[in-house]
Order: sequence, then C-alpha cells, then structure tokens
Amino acid sequence: MATGVFDLLHPGHVYFLNEARKLGDELVVVVARDQTARRLKHEPYVPEHMRREMVEALKPVDRAVLGSTTDIYETVVREQPRIIALGYDQVWNEKEVERECARRGVPVKVVRIGPLPHDELATRRIVDRILERASKKAEVGA
Repeated sequence: MATGVFDLLHPGHVYFLNEARKLGDELVVVVARDQTARRLKHEPYVPEHMRREMVEALKPVDRAVLGSTTDIYETVVREQPRIIALGYDQVWNEKEVERECARRGVPVKVVRIGPLPHDELATRRIVDRILERASKKAEVGA
C-alpha cells in the first residue's frame, strides 16, 4: 500500500509508485480525500475522484482507492496490506504507523521511500515555477 495526495502528477510520484510496487505482489494506492489534502498540505488543484482515476491509470498501480475522511487507518484495516510505503516527505513516523496498525490487528512493515534523485518537479515547485513564469510575462507585457 502507498498513500498520498497525488495532486499534480509528476516524475517524483511515478518514481515513488514504481519503488512501492517493487515491495510486493500488488500495489493499492490510497489517494487522500480533498479535506485531508487541505488539512495536511494545501487546497488540491485536482478533485479527489479525478486524482484517484489518474493514479489508478498508472502502470505500477493495481488499484487506487479514496482514503477515509475521518480515520487514516480505516483503509488500512479494510485493505489489510503487509507493507506500507511512505514517501520521503510524508509526515508519518514509521514506527508509530506500525504500532497503530498492529494495535488494530493489521501487522505491517512500513518502508520509507527516498526522493527521486535530482527531483526538481515536486508539486509545489511546479506551481512556483508556473507562477514565476506568469509573473515575468506580466512584467514584460506591462
């Protein structure tokens, strides 16, 4: 299992999902709900149902599901993964996630996946670059 917002898909997401897929026989991806994305990161650019469809269309993904709006562990209990892959920038502590999953009857191994080497295309960086270019065009046009 892998989790994330997956707002503007970029090479770092593909790298993360490819690495997560290597950890098991099937990759289920939990796509964060809009309200969860707002709470943890930012207002999503792409609605949750479309983000889930885009993630599910990626080659390493067997299935993509929307996460819970109230309890992040609800989906873990339902899906029963053996391994949970976390991205390098996700806030969760691996040992805490393992303990809470075990407490709920789902013993898992949590693996932290590092960033794509030379990753300059994280969602926030992409947006910043677009805004910077738009600002330069506006200055030239002014």
